[in-house]
Amino acid sequence: MKNKLLMILLIILVSITLVGIVAVVIIDRNTGEGSAEKAPSIEEIVEASVEIPEVTTNLASGDFIRMAFTIQTDSKKAKKELEQRNFQVNNIIITELSEMKAEDLTGKNGKEKFQLTLKEKISHLMQDGKVEQVYITSSILQ
Repeated sequence: MKNKLLMILLIILVSITLVGIVAVVIIDRNTGEGSAEKAPSIEEIVEASVEIPEVTTNLASGDFIRMAFTIQTDSKKAKKELEQRNFQVNNIIITELSEMKAEDLTGKNGKEKFQLTLKEKISHLMQDGKVEQVYITSSILQ
């Protein structure tokens, strides 16, 4: 009788342990490193980026500026849409710059603020994705 009781307890203990191990493995796979987003590689960034050719326009202060941009999107589909909306992007850039003074674009903080403004306005325009980052690739202020 003791052997039967001991055997039943041992089987129950092993069963509970196996169920626990399976549960831990399942939870780890669903919430662990496998589902965490990894940073995109440079190849993925380039594949999802659109180059905006140099834009020349007057600033509100009477100066003029030439700027070129690369806009990183979140997918190839968003890149394709952004390429088709190139004229709208140029319009956003020109209208934003026309309201700015030369002092607004001097220094790191001014450029970062302008990049953030462009990112928000262009993302709002997008339907098939969003803008991840706006890079200024060329800038001449005169």
